[in-house]
Amino acid sequence: MSASTTFSARRRRAAGFLACIALISMLPLAGSVHAANGGLPESVRIAAVARNATSGKTLFSGSSALVVEQRWLETELGKLGVKLEWVPVTTNSVAAQVNEAFANKSIDFAQYGDLPSVIANASGLRTQLVVPGGSLNNTYLVVPANSTAQSIKDLKGKKIALHRGRPWEYPFSRLLAANGMRLSDVKILNLNPQAGAAAVATGGADAFFTLSDAFLLEDKQVGKIIWSSKKPPHDWKMRAELWGDSGFLKKYPQLAQLVATAYVRVHQNASVDSGKEAFIRHETESGQLESVVRRELADDHAQWKARWAPLFSPALRSHYAAVAGYAKESRLINKAVAVDELFAPQFVEQALTQLKLQNFWTP
Repeated sequence: MSASTTFSARRRRAAGFLACIALISMLPLAGSVHAANGGLPESVRIAAVARNATSGKTLFSGSSALVVEQRWLETELGKLGVKLEWVPVTTNSVAAQVNEAFANKSIDFAQYGDLPSVIANASGLRTQLVVPGGSLNNTYLVVPANSTAQSIKDLKGKKIALHRGRPWEYPFSRLLAANGMRLSDVKILNLNPQAGAAAVATGGADAFFTLSDAFLLEDKQVGKIIWSSKKPPHDWKMRAELWGDSGFLKKYPQLAQLVATAYVRVHQNASVDSGKEAFIRHETESGQLESVVRRELADDHAQWKARWAPLFSPALRSHYAAVAGYAKESRLINKAVAVDELFAPQFVEQALTQLKLQNFWTP
């Protein structure tokens, strides 16, 4: 072996030794940080729908916006040495972004829809519903402004834009079933909301099934709403609720309880009469048109207070059983989901007791 080769080998060994020393020197510091917050994670990460307002600031919508504003959760976690991290997701692909984030363990909680949550659990992810309620968005059937269609029956065999796997697909299936129709009776164009709106506006689709963005199509006079979920039972609305990673819930129940309590707190604040105007203000600040928000809430048979009920009721279980059944029947999932395993009611139960709200909502 040459002198230069021997020197190189020695230099590599010395560099490796120094690297080990550097790593060991960091361990006491890492250990002290870990011990400082009692072995808790550095942060709690919550994903929620966000829009960019005119100020350029990221603003969240729904009950998550109220949690952000109240700052109670941020303060309580801070007392434990844990940060609160909000993870924004965009409206055009909430389900895909959240399920991917749960899969790669980059989030701990997410406020999103029922059907994507069922699909996630059928695919092997383990998440659970932590706080129900807070979002019972209406769904709408829109046709081009010059269409003669007056009901879903008039659209048999026609092209309907629908983003498959999103939480409003199940209400669409309910509408079809109520009229003696099946998914195979129409031609589904699997388009996200933006593309679906463009398709119905340009005549590329005979109808579009969507959320409150339906009002924007009416405002532009390129579409008209011929059906909405305002009058049918609550089960026909789109549900978006707080879900948590099952592993996180088991490992850090103290933190999960703080998150659940924070959401129950804002649900109670929002459900009173004065809370409605505050909610509208938040939705407007996050980028929604106030006229759209008010039309979404107007003439709705669902009582305002009931929208925010965080109760694990028999009706809630029936809803998720039906959603899971639909997902299997329509081949969105390949195996059945154990519905009862989707729920983690202990956190809401404790929150209602802590806040003395056991009788505030009734099933």
